Amino acid sequence: MADVDANAFQDFLSPGILPRDVDALFPLLQSANVIHALIALFRGGSEEVMIRLAILREIAGRSDAPEWTSQQLQNHLSYIDNTKLETVLKRLREHDLLLWDSERRLYQLSSLARMILAALSNLVSFGSQDDELGYLFSQIAAGDAVGQLNAETLTNLLAHLNELESFFSLAVQSGSEFKLKAAQSRLGNAQKWMERGTEILKNLGENGFADDASWRIAQKIGDSQSRMMRMTSVFQQELAKIARQRVMLSDGGLSSSELAAWLKVQSITKLADLSAENIAQVPESLFVLPDVMLDIAEAFLERDMVDKKISVMPPPVEVEVAQDVLFEYPPQLQGLNNMLARIERSVSLADIVVGGDFSSASYRYSLLTFLGETNVDVDLAALAGQPVVVALTDTATLQAVNQNEIAYISTGIIQPLESR
Repeated sequence: MADVDANAFQDFLSPGILPRDVDALFPLLQSANVIHALIALFRGGSEEVMIRLAILREIAGRSDAPEWTSQQLQNHLSYIDNTKLETVLKRLREHDLLLWDSERRLYQLSSLARMILAALSNLVSFGSQDDELGYLFSQIAAGDAVGQLNAETLTNLLAHLNELESFFSLAVQSGSEFKLKAAQSRLGNAQKWMERGTEILKNLGENGFADDASWRIAQKIGDSQSRMMRMTSVFQQELAKIARQRVMLSDGGLSSSELAAWLKVQSITKLADLSAENIAQVPESLFVLPDVMLDIAEAFLERDMVDKKISVMPPPVEVEVAQDVLFEYPPQLQGLNNMLARIERSVSLADIVVGGDFSSASYRYSLLTFLGETNVDVDLAALAGQPVVVALTDTATLQAVNQNEIAYISTGIIQPLESR
């Protein structure tokens, strides 16, 4: 472990505490050379950091001849000012990222520099937010392959999975169609990584974990993934409920959700133009409390009202006994109920869902998520009680349809419960 000046940490640690006695600091102090190399690379302005990394990547990119002369570097990096280039090379040499052989007068990258570039390359390739799971799983797979997997890497993955699970739960609780669709899209992006991650964790379980802590964390990761995989049906159910409650704004079928989605993509200038002559601007009396103002207004009206009217209950009247009303299901729901009731053997999912147009097929597909549910609205009770189940046979591919406005659909079957 590199020598550490205990006084350097006195502004951060409590009196009497030494840096090497802190569990969180000890492994970092052991790898002080790596930390110092990263500081040398990333300290300064963003343009300085970019130039240093670009030079390192250029030097590392010549695998057939990894050694460079000074003239070769100047020629290859001619787009950089010579003075600036010498400054960067000097900094890289001082922090053991670039090695200089004075006898042969050649440059070459140090092993530490190559490891940093390899880690940076992986990090850049998983640049987007939705690829974080992929990067974490790749670190776990790589650590297991070389026998360097530790509990810290698994903990980072578990923390991210818990963040995702919380995000999905909040989307369901919000009841917002836009938040649900955003969560559904993010879950779809995460599922491809979770499927691969399941295989990685399975292989880890077969090979054995380094310690009991890693094993317990891996179990929690598996449980978290299982819960999130079930969120697909939850999102479909919530969106189906919203679809039934959607407010139609015109005879042409325009819904409030479609209007809100259109407004979200408009610019501020366009919205200002649309609302210029349609929204009245009423100044708010911020110096008056709204509840006090309301009380004063009510007292004033009651005092100055000339003809006060007293509301009385109307006299009782005889009412006829209401006849039992037969509940009528919506036509598409009743049609789906009839089809499901006639199923005696396994049928293709497409045969039941596809028909009419895209809107009708989408509606039928969303209704299938209520099969087997117990806590549903009265209009869905008959559907939920149908003795059939949906089974997706191949989640990786889609079945081609190319009719009734449907190009592809999930590959699956609907079968009676007793045939399972």
